[in-house]
Formats: sequence, structure tokens, C-alpha cells
Amino acid sequence: MSWLRALKETARSGLTVERRRLAPVVAARGALGLALVIGFSLALFGPAVAASSAFGAFQAAIATFQRSWRPRPTLALASGGSLAVSTFLGYLTAAHTVLFLALLVLWTFLSGLAWAAGPTAGIIASSNVAIMLVTVTLPTSVATAAGHAAMIFAGGVVQAALVVLLPVRPWGAQRDALADALAAEADYARRLRHDPVAPFDPVPLMTARSAAAVTPRQARRRPAELHGPRRFAERIRPVLASLADPAVGAPAEGPQRDRVRELLAAAGEILDAAARAIRHGEPVRLPPAAVAALRTPDTGSILSERAHRAALRLSALLGDVVETAEPRTETGSRAETGEPREEAGASGAGPGAARPAAAGSRGPAEAAALPALPKPPTPRTRPTLVRLAPLVLAKMRAEVRPGSAILRHAIRVSAVAAAGYLLGLVLPFGHGYWAPMASVMVMRPDFSQTYSRSVARFGGTLVGVALASAVVQTAHPGTYLSAALAVLCAFGMYLLMKTGYAVSQVCVAAYVVFLLGMEGSGVSQTVRDRVLLTLLGGLLAMLSYAVYPAWETPRLRGGLADWLAASGRYAAAVAARYAAPEGPGSPDVREALLSARAARVAWHDALGRATHEPVRHRGLSHAAAEGAGHALAEFGRAAMLLEAHLPERGAPPLPAAAGLAEALREATERGAKAVRERREPSWDDLRETVAAWDTEVTDPLLRKAGRLLVDALDDLSAALADA
Repeated sequence: MSWLRALKETARSGLTVERRRLAPVVAARGALGLALVIGFSLALFGPAVAASSAFGAFQAAIATFQRSWRPRPTLALASGGSLAVSTFLGYLTAAHTVLFLALLVLWTFLSGLAWAAGPTAGIIASSNVAIMLVTVTLPTSVATAAGHAAMIFAGGVVQAALVVLLPVRPWGAQRDALADALAAEADYARRLRHDPVAPFDPVPLMTARSAAAVTPRQARRRPAELHGPRRFAERIRPVLASLADPAVGAPAEGPQRDRVRELLAAAGEILDAAARAIRHGEPVRLPPAAVAALRTPDTGSILSERAHRAALRLSALLGDVVETAEPRTETGSRAETGEPREEAGASGAGPGAARPAAAGSRGPAEAAALPALPKPPTPRTRPTLVRLAPLVLAKMRAEVRPGSAILRHAIRVSAVAAAGYLLGLVLPFGHGYWAPMASVMVMRPDFSQTYSRSVARFGGTLVGVALASAVVQTAHPGTYLSAALAVLCAFGMYLLMKTGYAVSQVCVAAYVVFLLGMEGSGVSQTVRDRVLLTLLGGLLAMLSYAVYPAWETPRLRGGLADWLAASGRYAAAVAARYAAPEGPGSPDVREALLSARAARVAWHDALGRATHEPVRHRGLSHAAAEGAGHALAEFGRAAMLLEAHLPERGAPPLPAAAGLAEALREATERGAKAVRERREPSWDDLRETVAAWDTEVTDPLLRKAGRLLVDALDDLSAALADA
């Protein structure tokens, strides 16, 4: 892609306004915290302290809007505390240009490395540096600086307290993540009715898995219905695929296919009902027609043996999803263990029949006759902030190596911040912090976001500063009216934050004007000066990426090789379970599947970042990358079909599967090495093993799956050969 086209695409992306569901109550809570902090500070300490404390409350509220599974009060406290420390250190050195410049370079370098811990940490660290550039211009002594830092932290405390005292939809993010995973599988079931080999995006399942990790305090408070459905949703997906695929399930046409379509439609409706119940915390309302379709007694006479077993397993898993999705107070439900109910005689059962009575509705004799409930599984744990600190430092140290995109970003952002600060001192505009502040806020580790945010920042600042300055020049608001207008702009920013960066920057620019206008600082700077400095900061950010880039395109082959190797390990783990049966819940298969999913998501993220980069493809064109990705997705689907029919623990072993597993592992490792070295991978050894597999194995499913694996790898070689 040429530079001109890349600039056009990124500019369009930065100025795009998306239609998103707004959260006015949450935005109002953040604005209320800001209003309390500003009003208290104005009444007791004056405009200067109010301005600095307002930045603490403003940034803490923004932190609570980040996509993070940690408790919102924790995010607010972490943001307020880190901002207080960074600004106080800035206060101590602000009078000495050399010392402050050294601190600025160090702080921005560390904020760049913070992206190694995730986007939430990177955004909070970058915002701390940007706000520090503003707040250090306010106090006049060390004692005053300490007071300002304390008030900044107090702003974070106020926002954290409001989250606790005025909760808005507790566990909403976790509910949405789990509901989205179930809804994605419902959509997958419906698409399989028309396309038996439809692809499935595992991102919703991975997001739900990430949301399931909780801190010790969260584990004690988490609603019971958020414990178990994800496990069953994970296990439903391969059952759906095996039931729909003509290669291993029902034929492409005929009565069996019609029955499969009915089952898939019913599964989609039941999964949607469970998703709605979890999202809103209400009882599951099952569609009667869907329950009746799953209870049809003649399923066994219509479907073949293997398809019938898949239908029984689907019905049992759907029943478990419904059971665990019901709001309840007990946490020891059998379904939380991740084991589906017994499938024997389940042809007439369905989710409606499988739902147990509540524990409190049973009589004493009935309750005594019930078997003891198994102990619920240990929840996935998330470290507390104290325990997280050494892990974050380890991730940051790991990025200090040649070739790291995070390290390049840290170097870029620190150099640009220093250059912008020095230019702001030299240029005759005053308030030169606008240039480095704009640079730090728009710079990201990848090209597309840096350039799109630079354009959005300039456009939003132009509109926001013009509107706010017009209000200041015409209405001449006093201290308290300026504070009220600042709170109103902050509310607009919180409300519209997810609709687009340009929209939010309109509100942020106006917010800063009114906030500094409380003490008269905002009126002295013209619209032209602020806009020019913001433009300078954006240009510095864009120029830095052009001079010292970290292009994703040349690294695409490495990401593809990682995905191939991870998929090979997953397929090998599945094949090995046929040689040594351990049942569907085999932990090594599960770990291999998670690694393959992570590699797939990393590949698609890298491909998305490389799409608009103005560089040559370096031997892997976009068409070849798309073909290779499709081939590896088919390889993973073939392995998933094998996983859907893993033998139960104690079943007769299949010795030939051990040889297939080893051949898959070795072939994909050699193939991954060939992809990295820009060679066309060869699968001759694996093809010979699969040919021998066909002669030794009588099960048509296993024979067909082996051929599908080789065909997918051949398609991968063909796609790379076209490159």
C-alpha cells in the first residue's frame, strides 16, 4: 500500500464516528465524582488546587471505563495514585529544565514499556505523562506540590468510593462477555444450518475465559450463574460442528439433514435464551418450540449412530448450560464441575426436562436421598495489584530486546516527548506542553492507531478549543461557571468515549479550556496557538513512526508459523487421546487448544495491523496471507471434529493414533520452520502416515479426519507457493 493511500485510510478511520450503546448513568456517576472534587477544592483551596485535583478525578473516571476485568474501584485508585506520584515528581523538577526533561524522558519510556502489560496499563501510563505536563505548571512550592499531589489522589479515591456506593450493573462486563460467547455459539449453530462448514471466530470464547479469572475478593462475591456456562459453551462448539459436517455427521441432503437443521435451530434459540438470562441476571425463558424439537423421540430412528450420539451430547450440554445460567444462591451445583449430565436415555430429554428443582423446593426426605454435590471447580485466579506489580515489571523487562515493537514504541514516545517539550519552550506560543501532550496521547505501538489518532486528535482539538474559546470570549464565565462547564464537557466525554476518538477529543479539549479558565490560564492562550501546538505534536508522532517504525508486515510469516506449530500440537494432542483414552475433558488437549486459539488471534491481530501499512509485503501478499489463514482454520476444524468424538476413559485404545500424533507434531514443526525461512513446506512424511492410517483404521470418521488434515496443509502450501 502506498503512503498516500495509507494516510487516507488511517485519516478516515480516525474521523469515523461509530454507533454504540451509551451508558449515561455510568457517565453521570463519573461526572458527579468530578463535580464533588472540583466543588470541594474550590471552596477550600482555590482554583489552582481545584484544577489539579480535577485532573485526578477526571483520569480516575476514565480508568473505570477501560475494558478490564478488575474491580472498577481498583482501577480508579491505581490511576489516581500513579498520577499523584508522577505529577509530584514532576513538580519537584519542573523548575530545572534539564532535570524535568530527564524525568520526562524516563517517564515516557516507562509508559511506552507499560504497553507490554496490556492496553489498560498503557493507556493509564500515557495519560499520566500527558496530564503531568499540564499540572506541573500550577503549583509554586514543594509544599504546595505535595498538596496538589494529595488532592489528585483524593480525586481517585472519590471516584472509587462512588463506584462502591453507587454501583451500576455490578458484574456487567463479565455478564456481557459470557453472554456474548453464548450468543456467538448460537449464531454459529444457525449458520451451520446453511453452511455445514461455516467458520467460527473463537474471540468471544477467549474473552469469556479472560473474564472468568477473578481476584480472591471477586471469587467470594461472583454470582453463581457466572461460574459454569462457559465450560459447556466450549464443549458445545465441536459437537455442533461434528453434527453439521457432512464428512462426519449427517449426509448433505435427506431426512437426516432436515433433522440436523431442526436441532441446530433449536440449539441456537436455547443458547440465545441462556445468553439473555445471563446478560440481565434473570431466569431462563426457553422457547417451547425449541425444547420440543430437542425432545423429539424419533431422533434415534432418523439419524445415524454417530450423528445420534452427537445429538444426545448436544442435548445434555444444552441442559447443563440452562441449569448453570439460572440465577441462584447455591454455588455447589453439579453442573459447575464442567461434566455434562448422563446421556443414557436422553433422546427424550432436553434443556426443559433437565432443569433441576431449586434446592430449597425439595422436601427433607428427597434432599436426603440426593447424592452429595461435587465440590465446585476452583475459579481461575487473577493476581491482586500488589502481586501483579512484579509480573508487569517482568513483562516490561522481557520487551527490552532487539526487534521488540514495544521497545521501539517506548523509544519513539520518549524521543518525541522530549523534542515536543523543547520545541514548546522555544516557540513563542506559551503553554508549550500542548505539543508533547498531544504526541504522548496519540502514539501507539502500531502504525494505524498512531496515525488515525493523530488526525482525530487534531480535528477534535480544533473543534473543541474553538467552541470552548468562543464561549469564554463571549460569556466570560466566572470561576464556578467555568467549573460547571468543565464538568459538563467531562460528562460528554464519558458518554461518547466509545463512539470515536475524534468525538471524545472535542469534549476533552473544551474540558481543559474551561478547567484552566477557572484561574484565568485558559483565556490567555488563543485558539491558533493551541491548535498549532496540537498539530505539531501530531506531526511529531507521525514523523517518528515513519523514521523509526515497527512494521507488522515483515513479521507476518513468523506469526503464521506460530499458528501452524500451535495447531499441529493441538491436532497431535487430540490424536494421542485415541491411543490413550482419557475422556473428553483431557487437560493436555485443552491446553493445546487454548494455545492454538491464542496463536490464531495473534495472527489475525497482526494481519489487521499490517493491512494499512505503507510497506511491501516482503514475500507474503495479502491474498497469500488470507489463503494461508483459511487453510489453517480448516486444519483446526478437522482437529476439532476429532475432538468432538474423543473416546471415553477406559475405551479400547487405538495404537495407530500414537504414530499419527507424532507425525502431526513433527510435520507441523518442520512446516513452521519452512514458513519462517520463506520455503514451501512439504508434507510427504505425514501423507505416508495418513495413508497407512487409512489401512489400519476402520472408523470412517477417523479416516476422513486424517485426510482433511492433510488436505488443509496442502492448501497452506499452495497459498504460500502463490506468494
